[in-house]
Amino acid sequence: MTLVLVTGGTGHLGQDLVDRLVRGGHQVRIFARSRRVRADVEWAIGDLATGEGLPTALRGVHTVINAATHSPVAQRGGFRPVDFFKSPSDVDAEGTRRLLDLSQQASVQHFLHVSIVGLDDASLPYARVKLAGERMVRESTLSWSLVRAMPFYYLLESMLAGLAWLPVWPVPKTVFNPVDTSDVADYLAHVAFDGRRGERAEIGGPEDFSLVEFAQQYQQSRGMHRPTVPIHLSDKAGRGMGFVVSNGVRGTLTWREWLSRRSSEMRAAA
Repeated sequence: MTLVLVTGGTGHLGQDLVDRLVRGGHQVRIFARSRRVRADVEWAIGDLATGEGLPTALRGVHTVINAATHSPVAQRGGFRPVDFFKSPSDVDAEGTRRLLDLSQQASVQHFLHVSIVGLDDASLPYARVKLAGERMVRESTLSWSLVRAMPFYYLLESMLAGLAWLPVWPVPKTVFNPVDTSDVADYLAHVAFDGRRGERAEIGGPEDFSLVEFAQQYQQSRGMHRPTVPIHLSDKAGRGMGFVVSNGVRGTLTWREWLSRRSSEMRAAA
């Protein structure tokens, strides 16, 4: 079995990815700040932001999949003014550099880095930090691969849920194609072991809709009735905020299907 170290393995994407790697017969080690209730993987406790525990975590590892990130916007489900001025770099930049250097020392055979579609035109500080991490991977002497993914459905849901208190929803009408983490995990599990290296095709969702359409489908699934006011953004402004359409690999799960599945999960939990 191939020993794979996954950073970010306790996140939404990471959990889906680990599931697929385990089902594929790989030995998986998750690098995380704390252990979770899961017995079919190894756990390496540490912190990518400081490097604590990394040398031990990398012992005997063949492939590293770096799916870790630190996005305050994603964690809280919405923007604050500070997000337009700064974003933490301890995980996505300094942490990536540290992981690359120690992977080199540990003779890791493949370093797969997960990033975001559209970084070259994005203007938000978080995007600039992610792009810095990408550049470090591209400049590394390790055998590396890089996959850019569109924003995830669960992040879109969190953002739209944050609008629920408003009687009218002002929503950009810019078109993009978010994707589910399950589709991205399927793709990453393939890319990690198909023998190819370098920059791989990016991945997005199956539908190119305006955010207005995504918001309306969200409201329908939740039984909400809020008028939406379409907001025009210039192409440059839209790209700067990450509203782009991925032209690479397409996922298969639609937004409406994801919302239906999510509703069923919420009812079961209740």
